[in-house]
Amino acid sequence: MNILDVAREKALENGQGLSQEELVQVLNVPDDQLEELADIAHQTRLKWCGPAVSVEGIISIKTGGCPEDCHFCSQSGLFESPVRAARLNIAELVEAAQKTAKTGATEFCIVAAVKSPDDNLLNQVGEAIAAINDAVDIEISVSLGTLTREQAQRLKDMGAQRYNHNLETSRSFFPQVVTTHTWEERKETLDFVREVGMEVCSGGIIGMGESVEQRAEFAYQLAQIDPCEVPMNFLDPRPGTPFQDYELVPLGEALRAVAAFRLAMPATTIRFAGGRELSLGDDGTEKGLLGGINAIIAGNYLTTLGKQIEKDIDMLGRIDLPIKAL
Repeated sequence: MNILDVAREKALENGQGLSQEELVQVLNVPDDQLEELADIAHQTRLKWCGPAVSVEGIISIKTGGCPEDCHFCSQSGLFESPVRAARLNIAELVEAAQKTAKTGATEFCIVAAVKSPDDNLLNQVGEAIAAINDAVDIEISVSLGTLTREQAQRLKDMGAQRYNHNLETSRSFFPQVVTTHTWEERKETLDFVREVGMEVCSGGIIGMGESVEQRAEFAYQLAQIDPCEVPMNFLDPRPGTPFQDYELVPLGEALRAVAAFRLAMPATTIRFAGGRELSLGDDGTEKGLLGGINAIIAGNYLTTLGKQIEKDIDMLGRIDLPIKAL
């Protein structure tokens, strides 16, 4: 049985994720089978997730000055990056959440560039969650780095519904991307998040020099963690970072990766995040939404510009995909 038939039977018909070895085959599908592969991934997404597209806005409460050395990230204080440390106040966060909700988005994520949150940051986030909940009807996610179990419980009690902590890449490739902490530390935070009853959000970045086999390993490892949501980024090489001279992920590779992630996780929300504008462009973004993706981050990202939210909303109307309602 060829890999397309396997994908059709396991993922589409039975909702069963493909094995790591099968995902390697998906990532190596020849060009003349890519359209068929994308259609299987899209039909899998429609059957197990429905047609609606979840739209999320994202904002950084603290930008830059991070002590970690994630080689892709311009927020690290260890690199000569043009990004400088800055903080937002509560009123600015509420205003951003209100603007996000007006576009039809149903989720808003508060992010901070830290290794882990201190008490002052947790207090500020708690105030922000309360103020946003008073002002607008929107689901609130948080991403504040590594957590203890007690910190996870505190965020849950504050009203955070979901916690994002990306594994970033496969376990075997992780030491080539980050040296100041381990893949296992990230996994432990996700375990704490799940234990206290918050939803787990974890994904990563395609195109950091990983092999096809490691890309399949990453998708399979995410599937074993079973997050409710997977942000899917494509490397946007940032000036001053160790990855600044890396090439962009070609469109065909990006679409194969989208299909592989969907076929690894048939019923999971998979969200286009950073880098999609560069690696996929408008045409590729539409193809991704018709090839396995069922969610997007709209507007700008943490340190890079995205597309205007209104343009993404127009695109969804053009390809006849509804926006998910609260």
